[in-house]
Amino acid sequence: MTTTVGDFLVERLYQWGVRRIYGYPGDGINGVFGALNRANGKIEFIQARHEEMAAFMASAHAKFTGELGVCIATSGPGASHLLTGLYDARMDHQPVLAIVGQQARAALGGHYQQELDLLSMFKDVAGAFVQQASTPAQVRHLLDRAVRTAVGERRVTAIILPNDLQDLPYEAPARAHGTVHSGVGYSKPKVLPYTSDLQQAADVLNAGRKVAILVGAGALQASEQVEAVAEKLGAGVAKALLGKAVLPDTLPWVTGSIGLLGTEPSYKLMTECDTLLMIGSGFPYSEFLPKEGQARGVQIDLQPDMLSLRYPMEVNLVGDAGETLQALLPLLEHKPDRRWRKKIEGWRARWDKTLEKRALAKADPINPQRVVHELSPRLPDAAIVTSDSGSCANWFARDLMIRQGMQCSLSGGLACMGAAVPYAIAAKFAHPQRPVIALVGDGAMQMNNLAELITVAKYWQQWENRKWICAVFNNEDLNQVTWEQRVMEGDPKFEASQSIPDVPYHLFAISIGLQGIFVEREDEVASAWERALAADRPVLIEFKTDPNVPPLPPHIKLEQAKQFASTLLKGDPDEAGVIVQTAKQVLGTLLPGKH
Repeated sequence: MTTTVGDFLVERLYQWGVRRIYGYPGDGINGVFGALNRANGKIEFIQARHEEMAAFMASAHAKFTGELGVCIATSGPGASHLLTGLYDARMDHQPVLAIVGQQARAALGGHYQQELDLLSMFKDVAGAFVQQASTPAQVRHLLDRAVRTAVGERRVTAIILPNDLQDLPYEAPARAHGTVHSGVGYSKPKVLPYTSDLQQAADVLNAGRKVAILVGAGALQASEQVEAVAEKLGAGVAKALLGKAVLPDTLPWVTGSIGLLGTEPSYKLMTECDTLLMIGSGFPYSEFLPKEGQARGVQIDLQPDMLSLRYPMEVNLVGDAGETLQALLPLLEHKPDRRWRKKIEGWRARWDKTLEKRALAKADPINPQRVVHELSPRLPDAAIVTSDSGSCANWFARDLMIRQGMQCSLSGGLACMGAAVPYAIAAKFAHPQRPVIALVGDGAMQMNNLAELITVAKYWQQWENRKWICAVFNNEDLNQVTWEQRVMEGDPKFEASQSIPDVPYHLFAISIGLQGIFVEREDEVASAWERALAADRPVLIEFKTDPNVPPLPPHIKLEQAKQFASTLLKGDPDEAGVIVQTAKQVLGTLLPGKH
């Protein structure tokens, strides 16, 4: 039987170690789908409900496995639908390959149906490598280079395949001038700074009396080394959102998330430190880092263009986080004075009490913080948690306590709505034996995540462990933007843009064969989580939450307070609830029980 270009592509992907592809079919990519079918399951195809969701799944696959994520779509709208999910991967430095169809080569340039200029369209998101194949012999080196670039540079790449090319007999490149002969294989290099640069970094860190460490996604594989460095320096560790799983929150000197969604001890850690060590993080908000000139800085990152970008660092080290920290450790001096560490632990202990009081404050009907507060102690070992963007990300960032061996993630650099459910689906396929929980706002559910529950219904019975839970925060409000309007702009809630329909999400779940649970009382939150975690199938829990519980920043600036006061003076449609819940969150920590 003749090997087609599509057959060759599938086999070559298999040789590169690809075992799963996320996507949606269409006539522009039929030749590759036919080859996937003929391959008899060598590569598993996961059918999403929408190409954007397939690209999110590929991004999440890369995040939760460290492997190449692959998505596939047809020409025209199928290809354009991939873009948002691909930008998520690009912004978070994940290796993802997109394979897309195109109209027949003879039709290109003829304003043909579904003919888009895909090379130009993908040039930004897949700028590291995007090419359109024109002959069978070209496909080999295009695929090899696309995969090697994606995994080697942690970038998004794309291959465009005209539909008539996919069914042609495959031809190996001829031994002739003008041909390219590529091969399979990539070994991750050991990237390590010179000893003299490590010594310079050690000198800065050894001189510091109050060392703060900030970790991001680049430190996820260096947990042991980060902990050892922090112990030696007597440092506190704050975590960017994508680095939430670097260290467990059970460590008393881990201050939690940083930034607008961050914690008070992380804010204090940064404002009072005299030395900053940043590891594998592109955390964007410089105002939450030390003031320029306050602290000496050392940064470690694999990518030179991310160094000294958020804070003017004294020493910039290009290197793998784990390897670099391991080499740095013998050069660091143990700090016997632990007063700084004790101060950090005091901040953290007080913050834990504050979080609990905020979570247990009464709301109408459910305090959204309580939803995550009750989940934390009930999280199974090795659980994977995903979060959407929006107000639920606040509670994910602050109230979710990660233990050793767990994983968690969300759309970081892109901060895109709609990623939590596809992330959770990809997490389950990547780790079918592990429990997976998605935290999702009702806005994201209505935007695109509701449809992806159908994907769960299609596949869940093949999962080894069937614990897959989607928790929906139903507050009938695009809540994060509502609060941004109030606090940043000084504008009252704009109901035409912010209010969304009340949808019975749990009933939809039941209608497609999943379990649905509806919760509208705070005293039922804990038991609802226990029911969901004991279920024999995937569960959607719908929590009816109060939109007026404020996602308070760790430090409220005078300007923000003025804007918020201006909002109330202008008249907010939820003014009474806003005042009551803000008072409970701010004053309740000082006067517990007083409302």
